[in-house]
Amino acid sequence: MLTADGLAIDSALLGFTVSPHEECAVEEAVRQVEKHGGSVTVLTLGPVEAEEQLRTAVSVGASAAVLLKTDGADWDPVATAKALATAIRTLEEQDGSFDLILFGNEAADSGGYQVGIRVAHGLGRPIVSGIKGLDVADGLVTARRDTPTGVEIYQLAIPSVLAVREGINLPRYPTMKGRLAARKVEVAHLAPERAGSGQSLITLVSPPAQDTPTEILGQGPEAASAVVDLMERLGVI
Repeated sequence: MLTADGLAIDSALLGFTVSPHEECAVEEAVRQVEKHGGSVTVLTLGPVEAEEQLRTAVSVGASAAVLLKTDGADWDPVATAKALATAIRTLEEQDGSFDLILFGNEAADSGGYQVGIRVAHGLGRPIVSGIKGLDVADGLVTARRDTPTGVEIYQLAIPSVLAVREGINLPRYPTMKGRLAARKVEVAHLAPERAGSGQSLITLVSPPAQDTPTEILGQGPEAASAVVDLMERLGVI
C-alpha cells in the first residue's frame, strides 16, 4: 500500500529484517575474525529503526555498529554509495584501514547490484561480486564465484571489497549472551550528506488489481465426480 502522496510504501504495519545476502556477509566477516583476529564493524544507512538490525549483527559477533541516520526516505544507489564511502573514510581516519569490506551481493527489495561496486570505485579498491567462497592468507584474498559453466577464482590484495551471495555460509542464530550484549552496545551515529545523483522519484503506481475467476464445482459429496472430471481434463489422472 502506498502513502497518500504516492511517493513511498506505507510501512506503518511492516516489519524489517536483515536481508539474506547481508546476513551472510556479516557471518562471513565474523568467521574471518574468528580465524585471523581483528574486529567487525557493521554499517548501514537508514532511519533510527535500523538500529535494531545493527544490534542483530552485534548479537552474532560484530563488535561495533554505525548508523548513517536518515529521515526514512529512500536513497538511490548513487547517493547511498557516496554516503557509505564517505563514512568509511571517516572511520578509517579514526581507527585505520579496513582489510575487508563485505557487502551483500544485491538488495533484497530493489535488486540493484550497485552499491557495493560504487563504494569500491569511490574508495579506489578492487571488488569482486557474486562471491560464494572466501579465504584470506598472506595479505591476499582468494574469492570464488560460481558460474553456469564452472568456477571462477580471483585473488585480490588487501584492502579490498567483496559482495557475497546468500549460501556462502549458514548464518548463526544469536545466543542469549549475544542478545544481551547487543542491547548494551552503543550505536554510533553519523550524519550523511545526501549527494545529488541526477535521479528523482516522481511517483509510485500500484499495479491494477487482477481478478481471478473462480468456478465452484459443487458442494459436499456430490462434487466428487466433478473434481475427478476436472483432474482428468488437466491430465492429473
